[in-house]
Amino acid sequence: MNLTSWQFEVIEMNRKPFILGVGGSVVAGSSTEKALALALRSAQNNGAETLLFGGEKLARLPHYGTAQSSLGDELIEAYRAADGVIFASPGYHGSISGPFKNAIDYLEETSKDQRVYLDGVGVGLIATAAGWQATSTTLVTLRSIVHALRGWPTPFGAGLNTSVRLFEGAECNDEAVASQLERVGRQVYDFASSALSKTADSSLSLAASHR
Repeated sequence: MNLTSWQFEVIEMNRKPFILGVGGSVVAGSSTEKALALALRSAQNNGAETLLFGGEKLARLPHYGTAQSSLGDELIEAYRAADGVIFASPGYHGSISGPFKNAIDYLEETSKDQRVYLDGVGVGLIATAAGWQATSTTLVTLRSIVHALRGWPTPFGAGLNTSVRLFEGAECNDEAVASQLERVGRQVYDFASSALSKTADSSLSLAASHR
């Protein structure tokens, strides 16, 4: 069977949304990365394909613009493929961490793509810090960055005060925090799924008008 270009496009749009999670800290088993993993699990439970670009990779990622690397190429291609993104950063001195900011800088490689940066992409946000002040300012910084990248911060952003113990192993032991992380993942999935459905509907309508 020969498929037309619009049929290929419809097939592509009917796939599962791909959600990329970027964040964590260079400390193994960080609360930030655990929170990100739980938000990605929520997106996956709703039907998404997911990928975690976490602290271990952030630690090995070369400073943007200094050297080409397979890890940097992996991150750039994941950004390009993502239908939705979740960012998670610890609050260091009132703002995002250096390793996390470096991973954001790699989006500059998409500045001349058809989809520039995160144009039109739903982005969930998670900020963690040992106190509410840094948690709040870090979350505001994340929102500002997403706006600069032309993305859509999802309505709910999760702020986690890690001055109290929130995790037992990989699981969250605070019901309210667990619900926040579930909501972040679900909202990103819903945004990405809706965008894919609208694109597929537009392709079908266009095809029908040319029959």
